[in-house]
Amino acid sequence: MTRVSKRRAIKSLLAAVALLLAAGVAKVHAETWRFAAIGDTPYSSYERRELPPMLAHIAAHHVSFIVHAGDFKDSREVCSDDLFFDRRALFDASTVPLIYVPGDNEWTDCRQLAAGHFDPIERLQKLRELFFAAPRSLGKPALPLEQQAGGYPENLRWRLGPVLFVSLNVPGPDNNFGMGTEPSAEFVVRNARVIAWLRDGFALARREAAAGMVIVMQANPGFEHDAIGLTHAGYRQLLDTLRQETLAFPGQVLLVHGDTHWQRIDHPLHHPRTHRPLANFTRLETFGYPVMGWVKVIVDSELPQIFRFEVYPHADH
Repeated sequence: MTRVSKRRAIKSLLAAVALLLAAGVAKVHAETWRFAAIGDTPYSSYERRELPPMLAHIAAHHVSFIVHAGDFKDSREVCSDDLFFDRRALFDASTVPLIYVPGDNEWTDCRQLAAGHFDPIERLQKLRELFFAAPRSLGKPALPLEQQAGGYPENLRWRLGPVLFVSLNVPGPDNNFGMGTEPSAEFVVRNARVIAWLRDGFALARREAAAGMVIVMQANPGFEHDAIGLTHAGYRQLLDTLRQETLAFPGQVLLVHGDTHWQRIDHPLHHPRTHRPLANFTRLETFGYPVMGWVKVIVDSELPQIFRFEVYPHADH
């Protein structure tokens, strides 16, 4: 081998070693964080009995917290104080922090005769008193949370690694818009606060250069109808805002919701001009009655899309 060839061989070897070292450094610096998503449970005595074992199974996966995307009872079950106290105790028994989002079954649907014919606004106030009295999660240990001021403590904000989380009080099936063409007075006031909280969250995520945003709410806002121009009036401003903010956000956006009991992970939000799915928006719908289960969401700093998922249907142990 000539002297020139030897020099070239040494340079190639050094370059290969440098690449290996760089890869090793990248692996050392890559980080992951984990949380779990559940919703629409418990709906029955069986699910009430099985939820503690499922929460224990989740805890064994060393997640940082659990988000419950609302509906902790069947819509026909009476919205009694006793049931609310039971669910509060159930969630507080979780050995990891649990963040709960109100669902329609525990406030807007409480007006139904079978559910006790309650005033929905009174039931929402009871939820606020029991589940959102302090700026922290349920479960043990509790996780500090930021609450929206001005009477809407159920709208929350917190962080995990490079991701900002926002929860919204948006119930299905119509966001309490009402049956007529004119919105209910309750919807008008609360929806304005929801939109403001959502916009504030995106603005904060941009200022902090967050890699991702996670939004948790109960309702399925009807992406399929929105894609063909038939958006429900109760969700029109919300979806328009979500679309605008996602387009203006350089990171990834994940929406976690329940409501329609169809566990899925997809990209249902479309660009207003091209009508193609927005690549940086993902929807995760939780399991729901009659199928129990949970989804582990892994925030992975190595991935351009940030989020990856593991799906766990629940089986009796």
